[in-house]
Amino acid sequence: MSIDQILGLITGIFFGFLLQKGRVLRFDKQIGAMLLKDMTIFKFMLSAILVGMVGIQLLAGAGIIALSHKAMNIGAVLVGGALFGCGWAVMGFCPGTSIGALGEGRWHAIFAIAGMVVGAAIYAELYPFFKSTILAWKDFGKIGLAEALDISPWFIISVFWAGIIWMFVWFERKKL
Repeated sequence: MSIDQILGLITGIFFGFLLQKGRVLRFDKQIGAMLLKDMTIFKFMLSAILVGMVGIQLLAGAGIIALSHKAMNIGAVLVGGALFGCGWAVMGFCPGTSIGALGEGRWHAIFAIAGMVVGAAIYAELYPFFKSTILAWKDFGKIGLAEALDISPWFIISVFWAGIIWMFVWFERKKL
């Protein structure tokens, strides 16, 4: 096992621990999120995004990592987002929470995991078709928001942090 694999395993276990401690693996939290009545999952994920934005930018600035954007493809984003949302609504799990729920011993999560594996296999088989149809829709290339707007990524990070903190305060006032 390489050091990258070991670090990935440790990171995954730590993330699973945080998912469990944050109670985002609970069915009531999943349903509350889908009904927009409980923002626990949103707060958890937005917190992770805030920390990740800063961490990745610091690592890139220090030259430890190189940022490599995926192509911004409208078809892939729309269809992938719709499929993700439908899967979450039907099963009550996203990929991370399904693995975490299985780790907690909730065996029904195996159906969500099986669905993801089957879906990935179907996608792989249909990729040539998707490449000439959905993936051929408007492709903006490998750009990030900072490059598209020609502004500093730190400005975007600052605006995002301010907006998310405001949302957190609003969620707390509404007891969400």
